[in-house]
Amino acid sequence: MVKRVKSGIPGLDEILHGGIPARNVVLLSGGPGTGKSIFGQQFLYYGLTQGEPGVLVALEEHPVQVRINMSQFGWDPRPYEEQGLFAIVDAFTGGIGEAAKREKYVVRDLDDLPSFVDVLRQAVKDIGAKRVVIDSVTTLYITKPAIARGVVMRLKRVLAGLGCTSILVSQISVGERGFGGPGVEHAADGIIRLDLDEIEGELKRSMIVWKMRGTSHSMKRHPFEITDKGIVIYPDKVFKIYRGTYRIEEA
Repeated sequence: MVKRVKSGIPGLDEILHGGIPARNVVLLSGGPGTGKSIFGQQFLYYGLTQGEPGVLVALEEHPVQVRINMSQFGWDPRPYEEQGLFAIVDAFTGGIGEAAKREKYVVRDLDDLPSFVDVLRQAVKDIGAKRVVIDSVTTLYITKPAIARGVVMRLKRVLAGLGCTSILVSQISVGERGFGGPGVEHAADGIIRLDLDEIEGELKRSMIVWKMRGTSHSMKRHPFEITDKGIVIYPDKVFKIYRGTYRIEEA
């Protein structure tokens, strides 16, 4: 039997036929505004409520802002930080600024991947993390796409080796069909893609699981919403686009 990790995202575990296989490294791919950061934070916070420590690597936003954003959904990470169950790796500020000086785990130079990995490994070991979210992994290779697959492979070896189930947020541009870097889709154990499509003058959200090692999963595109409590996916509904229009049907 494959050990599963419950995502804490309503609807996702049904689509994955029981949850994310433990130690999988999942590429969460999507364009701007699709809800990637919310998805990752929701996954981490649910783990905290289940006694599973987590690490969030902040590459795109100041750690202070990350904590504020999480709290807006009712996910206050600070009590868990005080208990040594949650940690933020600050890979955004480079240690510059008064607030940054209060962060425990700081990456000084993003171009130094070995140093980045060392800081991440230390944070994971210190709190015994079971879940890790890197938001976003694209930042590590956006100016050097040739190394994209190598970066993901290195992170995969480290995170899986430490026993973590991980989500690597991957940015794509509007309308792009790829997953955020050449070869990254082959390096990851799983790919979940979040989409935001303009249809008939309105933006519509949908998601699809492209692959997930260790489990069967729905092969259909499902609608989802971002509510004041986070992301909700509808596994019993299918999102279909046809000639510039869309319809939602029962799965």
